[in-house]
Amino acid sequence: MSAVEEILSEIPIDQLASQLGVDTDTAEQASRQVLPALLGGIQANTDDPGGAASFAQAVQQHDGGLVEGGVDLDQVNTRDGDKIVSHVFGPNRDQVEGKLGALGGVGGQDLIAKLLPILAPIVMAWLSKKLSGATAGHGGDLGSVFGGGSGAGAAGGGPGGGGLGDLLGPILGSVLGGGGAASGAGRGNDPLGDLLGGLLGGGRR
Repeated sequence: MSAVEEILSEIPIDQLASQLGVDTDTAEQASRQVLPALLGGIQANTDDPGGAASFAQAVQQHDGGLVEGGVDLDQVNTRDGDKIVSHVFGPNRDQVEGKLGALGGVGGQDLIAKLLPILAPIVMAWLSKKLSGATAGHGGDLGSVFGGGSGAGAAGGGPGGGGLGDLLGPILGSVLGGGGAASGAGRGNDPLGDLLGGLLGGGRR
């Protein structure tokens, strides 16, 4: 099961559609576009050592229990989600929302702007759960997986860099067809890949 399908399986689409004021098909289609954008944006951030360290701190603040046994959307903190979205996309947030909203069947930019802060905490909780499960070889200590107190370099995601980047690779590698955010830029038939490749090529701290 792909990352997007796994996260979607935990989200009550009926409840989500009700919150957004749309039908379930529109809510699901929009979520299928927003989730890869969020995951790709996070991967673009963690490609930069400073961004990886910042994300490591952020993900530890999110409880993976949110996605255990199905998400209760009433428990999702959209104010936190708004901060996550702003950090992931930075000054390109409006462009991302606009381009995602222009894709067929997603309901437009206003819907995307509502949906992103709902899905962002869910994605963070899902990643927290996944990364917590990867601590088996690190003495069960999530901090050691993220590089602990040894600085940004330990959490960096470069080739052979270990830490967070190596863990995120298998988790996020299937997003956008296996290339992550930046490599999607070369596929002319993949508007979402082009979007992320163009806007998220560099990590943010």
